[in-house]
Amino acid sequence: MSHPHRLIALLCCVLGCSVAGNAAKAQDITHSFLACGQKTYLMGADGKAIWTYPSASRDGYVLDDGTIILTLNKSKRHRGGAVVRIAPDGKETLIWKGTQSEVNSAHPTEDGTFVITEAGDQPRLLELSSTGEVILEFPLACQKKNHHMQTRMARKLADRTYLVPHLLDFAVFHYDDKGKILGKLDTTVPGDSEHKIHSWPFTAIRHGDGQTLVTCTNGNRVVDFDADGNVIWTLTNDDLPGAWLQDPCGAQVLPNGNIVITSYAGGRADVDAPKLLEVTRDKKVAWTYRDGQKVGVHHFQIGTTNGKEIVGPILK
Repeated sequence: MSHPHRLIALLCCVLGCSVAGNAAKAQDITHSFLACGQKTYLMGADGKAIWTYPSASRDGYVLDDGTIILTLNKSKRHRGGAVVRIAPDGKETLIWKGTQSEVNSAHPTEDGTFVITEAGDQPRLLELSSTGEVILEFPLACQKKNHHMQTRMARKLADRTYLVPHLLDFAVFHYDDKGKILGKLDTTVPGDSEHKIHSWPFTAIRHGDGQTLVTCTNGNRVVDFDADGNVIWTLTNDDLPGAWLQDPCGAQVLPNGNIVITSYAGGRADVDAPKLLEVTRDKKVAWTYRDGQKVGVHHFQIGTTNGKEIVGPILK
């Protein structure tokens, strides 16, 4: 395994973008990124992996100093999943070893803590110190029967509350720091009271003026809610050149307002299908990433755009 260094120093190449369909003209956009999934790697903007990790991951962040935080799938090594820190010199330390069925996310906060969720008989959110000490914990109000479908990408907000998607509950729950439910964003497709369309929330991103962007994985939809909980923007495959939303799990809102979305099932039926897709707010395709493999991307972090490091909060 090669060693990661500071992200901006590593990811400095140039990759020609692939744009099709409703993009009127190929745009000069390049990205480098961290990819999490069955394969975990840092991709340079030239389309070549510059660092790989030997285990599958669910979520990941690259910090300003090049440290990588990974949420690992459950495995023989970590039966309940884990969260690890990989220093720029390659040294790995364990932050959290899962105690139940799965660890589904780990959000590094501005306070230097980590917000994680565990799925299992007692689904819960925990906030850990930088050394892995539990400093906050509360139960999650999701269904308990199906552990794997309890929750995904939990994020701490600037007001010290938490957004937590609950898949089979078809809602993003908003919790305070005591676990009280402050509100819910319903991801049910309008008119689908029987939930025949599996519009399961996966990633919820607070951005703009109180808006919340939500990827709805099996339903192949991305929706944006305003501060009052009204849906103000929806992206489906009807808006794209093809069926490019295939299990959209992760997403990131870029500083220019564009949205990058990953299709976790992208590649299974068509290896040339986009694994990452960037769209503008008017639903124009700005950039795609394709790698010719059947393995998709579960979540990701865009590191640089056109050779420049993303500035400001990472909204993913």
